[in-house]
Amino acid sequence: MATVAATASEAGVSARHWAARPRSGGTLALAAVIALAPLALANNYAYDVAIQVALNAIVCVGLNLLIGYAGQISLGHAGFFALGGYGSAILASRYGVPVWLSIPIACAAVALLAFVVGRPTLRLKGHTLAMATLGLGVIVSIVLATEDKITGGPDGMAVPPLALFGWAVQGERIWYWLSGATLLLAVWLALNLIESPSGRALRALHGSEVAAETLGIRSAGYKLQVFVLSAVFAALAGALTAHYTGFITPARASFMHSVELVIMVVFGGMASVFGAVVGAAVLTVLPQLLTVFKDYEMMVFGAVLVGTMSFFPQGIVPTLNRWWSRRQPRAPPGRPKAFPCCP
Repeated sequence: MATVAATASEAGVSARHWAARPRSGGTLALAAVIALAPLALANNYAYDVAIQVALNAIVCVGLNLLIGYAGQISLGHAGFFALGGYGSAILASRYGVPVWLSIPIACAAVALLAFVVGRPTLRLKGHTLAMATLGLGVIVSIVLATEDKITGGPDGMAVPPLALFGWAVQGERIWYWLSGATLLLAVWLALNLIESPSGRALRALHGSEVAAETLGIRSAGYKLQVFVLSAVFAALAGALTAHYTGFITPARASFMHSVELVIMVVFGGMASVFGAVVGAAVLTVLPQLLTVFKDYEMMVFGAVLVGTMSFFPQGIVPTLNRWWSRRQPRAPPGRPKAFPCCP
C-alpha cells in the first residue's frame, strides 16, 4: 500500500509539474481557449475580431522574442508585416504563383531582407537601434506607396483568396480555425526556443551582454537569429491578413502600426510569450468595445493604457503572476512557477 501511495504521489507531482510548464500546460491551456472561444462568438463580426486577435498575436509573439528576450527594440516590424502581405499578393496575383507557395516564398524573402539589414543594424543599441529600425519601416512604407505599377500605390491592391490544393479558404469560421492553429504553432515554437540553449543565451544577453560574451556567447549571432525569426513571424501574419481581408494598403507598414505592435508586447508583459498573446487580445478587442464612447473613444483608450501600466508596470501577465506567487506558500526548490505563462 505504501508503494502504491508513493507512486500515486509521484504521479500527481509529475502531472502538476507538466501542467505548470509553459511548453506543455500553457500551450494546452491556450489550445483549450481557442477551442472553446467559438461558444462565445455570436456572429461573423465576433469571429472577425477573434481572427484579428490571432493574427496580431502571431506578430507580437515574434516581436516579444526580440524585445523581451534579446533586449532589442524594433520600431519597424510593420514593414516586415506589410512586405509579407505584399510579397504573397504580388506573386499570386501578378505571376500566378499558387497562394500556398507564395506565402512561404514571401516569408523567405523577408527573412533574407532581415538578415541583410540586421547584420549592420543590430550592432547598434538603445535609441539608435530604435531609430534605425524606424527608418527601415519608413523606407518600406514609402516604396510601397510610390511603386504604383507593382503595389497599386497609396490605394493598395486586391489580394486573391487563400487556396489549398484547389480548395478556397473562405468564411470567418474557417479562417478562425486556421489563424488559431497558426497562433498555437507560433507559441509552441517560441516556447521551444526559449527553453533551448539558444533561449538561455538570449536571456543572458538581456541581463548583461558583456557578461554573456565573457562566457563565450556570441551576442551578434544570437541577436541576428532572433531578429530574422521575429521578422518571419510578422511576414507570415501579414500574408495571412492580406489573403483574409482580400486587400492590402501601404498603411500596414506605417509607423503607427509598428508602435501599436510594440504597445501590445509591453502591455501584455515583456519576456512572457503568453503576455504577448494577452496584450494583442486586449488591445485588439478594447477599441471595439470603446466605440460606445464615440468622440471620447481615444481619450478613454489612453486612460485605460495609463491606468493599466500604473498598476501593472511589468505588463499584465508578469504582474499577475508575481501577485499570485506572493499569496502562495513558498515552494520548495525545483517546483515550477505558479502560472504556466511566464517562462
